[in-house]
Amino acid sequence: MTAANFRLASATLLMLAGLSAMAQSKDIVVDPKGDIPYAIDQRNVVVKSGADLCWRTGSWTPGAATEAKAGELPIACECDKDVVGADKCAPASARAASTPAATTPVTAAVPAAPKKCDFSVTLSADDAFAFNKATLSKSAKATLDNAVLAKLDTCATVNTVIINGHTDRLGSQSYNQKLSEKRADAVQSYLASKGLKAENMDTMGSGKTQPIKSCDDKLGRKKLIECLAPNRRVTVDVKGPAK
Repeated sequence: MTAANFRLASATLLMLAGLSAMAQSKDIVVDPKGDIPYAIDQRNVVVKSGADLCWRTGSWTPGAATEAKAGELPIACECDKDVVGADKCAPASARAASTPAATTPVTAAVPAAPKKCDFSVTLSADDAFAFNKATLSKSAKATLDNAVLAKLDTCATVNTVIINGHTDRLGSQSYNQKLSEKRADAVQSYLASKGLKAENMDTMGSGKTQPIKSCDDKLGRKKLIECLAPNRRVTVDVKGPAK
């Protein structure tokens, strides 16, 4: 037997002897269930030596010391705090206070989409353009005044004004292309005369490629021209931010 083992065995014998003596004089309960890691008295109080050290029983292990409770805390908090860990030896209220409160993540506010001043107006039928003509009628000018120019007052700025001319299907493609461009130019000229900047306007012609109404050739030319009137039109598309 080594000297170290001898000293350990001696200490154990002394401990057991001390417990036996104390059990006879103080009603000490030494491991009554075979699983209590410390000696306790009849009041369920841990027995300590004169040096204020707890008496370990033969069932003592670090795990058993941690599991044995005295109230809400392990008994080892009184006897072997270094075995259990200081974090487990604080009262529940103190542990709760030391735990950072869960915080609700702050979601960055999404800026509202800017209001737009986008709208579209169509000058259609013969109140805008007579057959084979690119001259604005009085009715067409009134529509531009009320439906386009008046609405521009609600815009902070005007980014673009796209003016697109159209014709009916009567006549050649090349002829109708030029006629549609003339109709778009007529609208641009009128809006410019009312103060709308020319650099904000773009004109184009679609000729007879985008009809919105179909008519039967059996109607006869006069009725056919009347039937195709909705195709003789100009569209005005405005885009920009609102005030």
